[in-house]
Amino acid sequence: MDDETYDVVVIGGGAAGLSGALALGRARRSVLVIDAGEPRNAPAGHVHNYLGREGTPPAELLAIGRGEVRQYGVQVHDGAVQDATRLPDGSFLVTLADRAVTARRLLVTTGLVDELPDVAGIAEGWGRTVLHCPYCHGWEVQDQALGVLATGPLAVHQALMFRQWSDDVVLFQHTAPQPSDDEAEQLAARGIRVVEGEVVGWEADGVRLADGELVPRQALVVATTLHARVDALVSLGLTTTDLEMGGQVIGSHIAADPTGLTAVPGVWVAGNVADPRAQVVMSAAAGLTAGAALNGDLIAEDTRAAVAHRRASGQDSQVATGSADG
Repeated sequence: MDDETYDVVVIGGGAAGLSGALALGRARRSVLVIDAGEPRNAPAGHVHNYLGREGTPPAELLAIGRGEVRQYGVQVHDGAVQDATRLPDGSFLVTLADRAVTARRLLVTTGLVDELPDVAGIAEGWGRTVLHCPYCHGWEVQDQALGVLATGPLAVHQALMFRQWSDDVVLFQHTAPQPSDDEAEQLAARGIRVVEGEVVGWEADGVRLADGELVPRQALVVATTLHARVDALVSLGLTTTDLEMGGQVIGSHIAADPTGLTAVPGVWVAGNVADPRAQVVMSAAAGLTAGAALNGDLIAEDTRAAVAHRRASGQDSQVATGSADG
């Protein structure tokens, strides 16, 4: 990092961060991307529903993105942000392990952390045989024997969703509330069997119940609790709010306006830290939106400074125009 002062520092180098950096780099802004190297989708084999990049491995997609942003002068640094604070002039001081940099604006794209159910084997299978999103993984497990682990009131919704990809779906009641009469009727109508009893393990051959029974399954669907990754940025005043789905809290996120602007002046967010349900292509689009908004905000600030300078220098406030006769 040759220049320690930037127009924008992007904290997080996933699809959202790199997309925002690309827009800003093309706008001739000085940009630094700081990436801790902890992408949420690292365990997954491929990215799906990304037009033009369908089936690309996540690491390959990020490598392509890094190459593209560097073409426009964007710097990318591997490392974790330890702290970020606002300076008296309204800019930001971003502290890393070995140095500190300043930025006029921040784009936070740190993503989220999935809190997995506390069942043996689930963490080991996460992203491969343990799944959460039918649009991310449904095609790959079509017609397989699927299990859905009920850990909350949205389990029936998950089971009915995955039924679109397989006619062999079992809902494991585990510790969740019993389905309502209407839900039980829906499950029965779709041929989804409900298995009572606590689940104690996910194994190579299926789901292990507390009584020792093994129910053969090829993949297991779980609902995770989604936590916005902002621990290093609390000193900025960024706070998380509950994210609800179907009237139920499923995690936390940072609230922002449609461009990604947060309640903290000068700080934008994009990607899963703002919308935990966003897939990769949606996060990339949000990064572009935030990048364009950031550039517009900087243009407005640059213009205000130029006008103030012009007035202070005593120049004529009228716009000069050429005469008709030259």
